[in-house]
Amino acid sequence: MMAMGDDASGSRHDPADAAVERDPRVATSAAADVDLNAPSLYLNREIELLKFQERVLEEAEDPANPLLERVKFLAIVSSNLAEFYMVRVAGLRQMIDACVTELSADGLTPREQLRLVRKHATDLLKRGRCVYQQLHAELAKEGIRLLAYDELDEEQRRIADEFFDQTVFPVLTPLAFDPGRPFPHISNLSLNLAVLLRGPDGEEHFARVKVPRRLPRLVDVSARQTEAGGRDVRRAREHAFVWLDQLIAAHLDELFPGMQIVEAHPFRVTRNAEMAIQELEADDLLLTIEEGLRRRRFGAVVRVTITPGTPDAIRDILLRNLEVDPEDVTVLDPPLGLSDLMALTELDRSDLKYPPFVPAIGEPLASADPGDYYALLREQDILLHRPFESFDPVVRLVQNAAFDPKVLAIKATLYRVGRNAPIVQALLDAAREGKEVTALVELKARFDEESNIEWARALEAEGAHVIYGLIGLKTHCKALLIVRKEGGRIRRYVHIGTGNYNTTTATQYTDLDLLTADESVAEDASQLFNKLTGYALTPAFDVFSVSPGGIRPYLERRIRREIEHARNGRPAHIVLKANALTDRQTIRLLYEASMAGVRVELIIRGICCLRPGVPGVSENITVRSIVGRFLEHTRIYYFANDGDPEVLIGSADLMSRSLERRVELVAPVLDPRLKNRLKEVLDLYLADNVKARVLHADGTYHRVVPGEGQPAVDAQTELLKQAGALLQKK
Repeated sequence: MMAMGDDASGSRHDPADAAVERDPRVATSAAADVDLNAPSLYLNREIELLKFQERVLEEAEDPANPLLERVKFLAIVSSNLAEFYMVRVAGLRQMIDACVTELSADGLTPREQLRLVRKHATDLLKRGRCVYQQLHAELAKEGIRLLAYDELDEEQRRIADEFFDQTVFPVLTPLAFDPGRPFPHISNLSLNLAVLLRGPDGEEHFARVKVPRRLPRLVDVSARQTEAGGRDVRRAREHAFVWLDQLIAAHLDELFPGMQIVEAHPFRVTRNAEMAIQELEADDLLLTIEEGLRRRRFGAVVRVTITPGTPDAIRDILLRNLEVDPEDVTVLDPPLGLSDLMALTELDRSDLKYPPFVPAIGEPLASADPGDYYALLREQDILLHRPFESFDPVVRLVQNAAFDPKVLAIKATLYRVGRNAPIVQALLDAAREGKEVTALVELKARFDEESNIEWARALEAEGAHVIYGLIGLKTHCKALLIVRKEGGRIRRYVHIGTGNYNTTTATQYTDLDLLTADESVAEDASQLFNKLTGYALTPAFDVFSVSPGGIRPYLERRIRREIEHARNGRPAHIVLKANALTDRQTIRLLYEASMAGVRVELIIRGICCLRPGVPGVSENITVRSIVGRFLEHTRIYYFANDGDPEVLIGSADLMSRSLERRVELVAPVLDPRLKNRLKEVLDLYLADNVKARVLHADGTYHRVVPGEGQPAVDAQTELLKQAGALLQKK
């Protein structure tokens, strides 16, 4: 892999250089007698990811959250755990099969980790079933009933049977298993019924019925009443559903006429979803990824989920034909696949959801037309904090640029844009208008490959320059460049984000958008795109830091500068907000900073492998995780720098993959006004005593609660209030 910078930092001039060079001691450990590589100083990556899912599940348990929001959190945990098996458990299995003996940072072999992970994940899944039972009862009290087929009343059963006959039966395909008909392929995450039948001769047979994914898992059997005019409507605020797999099980005799249905039991299969792509051997990466998507359906099975009543005979058939070990079987109370509960969040029950909000557009954007944004950006940088502030100004800027006769070119990196992508549509319009459009579409964005392939083909069809990424790397940075001819000169306008160009997640994730016309930023943006599209092997960046090769030393220099400040008796303070902290080298350096007396405050949403509060090592480090209404996704890096603070934002987390195996971008916020605003945001998150959990030295998280006489502070709620104030001003 090529380094992205012209030196270790990727910058021509790094203001942290001089401070570090004055005292070479800052490059050494503050305490030579402490082994900062000791496994006891690190938490296990896989277990920490599961602990994050625990924190999400706590939100499903929390009665302070609206009921349907709790249902959503439970569905999210179920979906996330499925992905955990598809990716993380599958990865451990592959390491074991390949006889990998390398230990994790906390000193465990892959086999030891797999044993721990299986137990922790199973316990979490069972806890989720207990939460489901709680929610099931509370939903019923609110008129939302999830019923078994034998619980349906006469009218509900009539509706269910009619739906089965008209919609479900024509779609079903019963698959027998005998010497003439091999065991059917079970697709990833599919829900199935394992059916034991008995023929007229008394011989037992096995068959599989797949529950169709295209049909609603929760079948609405709500009783109707007739309005004037003969229109049927649901009774107000009453909803009744039956699970589709139970409905099918109740009608198996129609699928196997003449056979006796002995018993039927649901089961679910989870497969390895990782794609092994030999990029260097690929003639066409797009076609190679497409083939990988086809192969993903046939990945090795990593988990089979069954229910407690499943007999040994069916279990043995599944284990033998799916080629899995007994340890790969998870036994859970039904219903399986709780992620399908997400459908309930679509119900028109605003009384059971968070209060609606309208993302704000503050001044000066609120009173300006998109065509005026250029003049505004020449005067000042603009920072948006989604979802509290609207992502629309970014979309409008690109949409305007598509038809602006002064705009010559638009360049963008696209990672996860979703199916409905106004930004990509604007790029298509720009290409049709004859502008030079360049899009780096990352085809290797896991689980978004199919959508990205479609957008790449659409852009190519309109004549845009489409690049699929760099060999061996994922391009994860979020950058957009608009080149405009104004009078006799060329001006460039840049967007740098912490999140994707995705209008759906823009209302669900917290992210930052920086819009600027600063010349140094614009020059670096041009250098970045030249690197991504051509053979600019050693681009020189003035303000950007780009990985691989640039972000790690860039951040390390700033940490070491804070260490020097502390050693010289000056105040030293670091605040890092990211989604994950797993990189061992970064953790070691933060331990050094703590031992030197630097105050280190970490806001890490998900995985944190650093162990805070260890005497003599990390006493000056605190770690908190915020789990609330919105998924925390902002990356903000703050360095106090003896009263001249530096604040950075970007796409990179503190993970080895982000620093070494991805194209990531971190950029400084140069406007003092915006730097102060971001410090206020960090201070608000550090004051949160409602949705924050604090990590302790033993690896446990404890929820923060307000002290006696202390006001409750919910950072996300406060940011919503601030956004509401912007709307009122408008």
